[in-house]
Amino acid sequence: MKAVLFDIDDTLFSTTEFARAARWNAVQAMSAQGLDATPEALLEELQEVIREFGSNYSSHFDKLIQRLPHHARQSINPAIVVAAGVVAYHDTKFEELAPFEDVEPFLAALKQARMRLGVITHGWTAKQSEKLVRLGLLEYFDQTEIFISDQVGIAKPNPKLYRYALSEMGLLANEVMYVGDNLSHDIAPPAGLGMHTAWARRSAKPGQDPADFEPEFIVDDFRQLAAILRERFQIPIADF
Repeated sequence: MKAVLFDIDDTLFSTTEFARAARWNAVQAMSAQGLDATPEALLEELQEVIREFGSNYSSHFDKLIQRLPHHARQSINPAIVVAAGVVAYHDTKFEELAPFEDVEPFLAALKQARMRLGVITHGWTAKQSEKLVRLGLLEYFDQTEIFISDQVGIAKPNPKLYRYALSEMGLLANEVMYVGDNLSHDIAPPAGLGMHTAWARRSAKPGQDPADFEPEFIVDDFRQLAAILRERFQIPIADF
């Protein structure tokens, strides 16, 4: 094996926990600016907006205000309230966005073992790039081996995205392992191409059943994955 490629969301950090904290901080800030609704009620409505319009929609907070009863928003300036929510959300990025505790030591150990490290991630180019910068992990990846679906023009779970990455890196499928949290998007497509796969399930969404698709490896943390790489592939990864 010559390379290990990673998903970002819920693989390198807990997107789910971060989103929960950021959204809660945002609705608290919006409520504090005069919206006549509890933060709990605002969060419930915000989550419905996100389900309906998608997580990459750019005007969640505007839609949230539009959907509230007239009495809840009659004495506020919507622009100020939205700005308060946006600032609180981004402040959470500054304060709380961090990789899982074993991610950086694992990447450092892989780098020391002379493994090539890359990313294949689904999402908007600016958002996924920002996550890597804020997580402080760019030093471990060659920037030419970071593949973002929006930037490439191919979305998960299309196996062409993984095939494109292999072609750009000049590697065969069996020389690469892909690590991700989603069985249908991160595991099945690269496995179908002959890549090695590891399902990182510590933040996997509920309802995924490996009986539907059996990953080559299932790990709960990256220490387990390091042991697999040492024992099954003879990669000299130092303990961390």
